[in-house]
Amino acid sequence: MGLPFIGSEAVASGALAPYGLRAKFMAIHPDIYVPRGTELSAVARARAAWLWSHRRGVVAGRSASALHGAKWVDANRPAEIIYDNRHPPAAIRTWSDSIESDEVALLDGMKVTTPARTALDLGCRYRVDEAVAMIDALTRATHLKIDDVERLAQRYRGRRGIRRARAVLPFVDSGAESPRETWLRLLLIRAGFPSPQTQIPIYDEYGQLIAVLDMGWEHVKVAVDYEGDHHWMDRRRFSHDIRRAEAVTELGWIDIRVTAEDTEGGIVRRVSAAWDRRA
Repeated sequence: MGLPFIGSEAVASGALAPYGLRAKFMAIHPDIYVPRGTELSAVARARAAWLWSHRRGVVAGRSASALHGAKWVDANRPAEIIYDNRHPPAAIRTWSDSIESDEVALLDGMKVTTPARTALDLGCRYRVDEAVAMIDALTRATHLKIDDVERLAQRYRGRRGIRRARAVLPFVDSGAESPRETWLRLLLIRAGFPSPQTQIPIYDEYGQLIAVLDMGWEHVKVAVDYEGDHHWMDRRRFSHDIRRAEAVTELGWIDIRVTAEDTEGGIVRRVSAAWDRRA
């Protein structure tokens, strides 16, 4: 019983005695249990919330993203579910929005919002930058088409937050491989640069792939890569990155490498300088 389960059902079926339930499992919501010491993932939290709703709710928002396979979903934040109950436990967030049958999918026996409806909910309910990052990850996991989300936005023209969702959609890009890459891309766009292409393949004179750049502009051969901690903590990766940078430079690219230590102003100045050199 590694997954969340309904305690009263387990006892009624004879799978567990009441003492065994109390001794070996812990309640994370009323009558919803997991083994003691379990570290809950976003997927497990989603299932627990659905069980708490007596299997009547529709898993939505970030929880639906996790069930659809999106990465970077914070497992420490409350699960999200469409369910008409205004007094959920602290670790569950409920919505009472209307939803049509074609906006619901069945995943592992649970009712879950479709990728398009999930994206619309995220766009309506979160700040622009956070929503873009989450929808980027969802789009990468599901091959979601933004046109499908825009059609749903037309269906819910009067919904609260719909104007914000429409502002979010043009910025979505499935090429982002992390929330920090989304943050970097949005920073560049807001600084006045053209929207960069993402995941740019670079080939040498023999047609061999030597690098895939996070984002950039091919017509001026300026790229920007976000370097997470793993790039310098792994010695083999660090050596590979050095050789990769040399090869990209030899092919005429200016590749600006950004880390968590860089300031927004510093990044913009470096990219501007690269553009000036090309001009």
